[in-house]
Amino acid sequence: MTVWQAVLAVSLGCYALKLAGLSAPRRVLDHPGVQRFAALVPVALLAALIAVQTFAEGRALGLDWPRTAGLGAAVVALLLRAPFLVVLVAAAAVTAALRYAGL
Repeated sequence: MTVWQAVLAVSLGCYALKLAGLSAPRRVLDHPGVQRFAALVPVALLAALIAVQTFAEGRALGLDWPRTAGLGAAVVALLLRAPFLVVLVAAAAVTAALRYAGL
């Protein structure tokens, strides 16, 4: 399978999934369990992505101190109820500063 065939296959799969979501009956979408699931899944996926990007090095687990410190700065900014852009800048600045310092 070539790269373009894989891209086409994944694109068709995404389109089919989107079409299935749009074709779902209203009574299914209005169910409280479905609404709760739809509200929590993006949070869980984002948390998993953050964990993988912070604590994985290739196929192994590793502790990259600058990334971990950047994540800590983001958590502190979130606890202080900073706007999302400030959270991102704080995490990036701490990570960049520690990398520049040679850690």
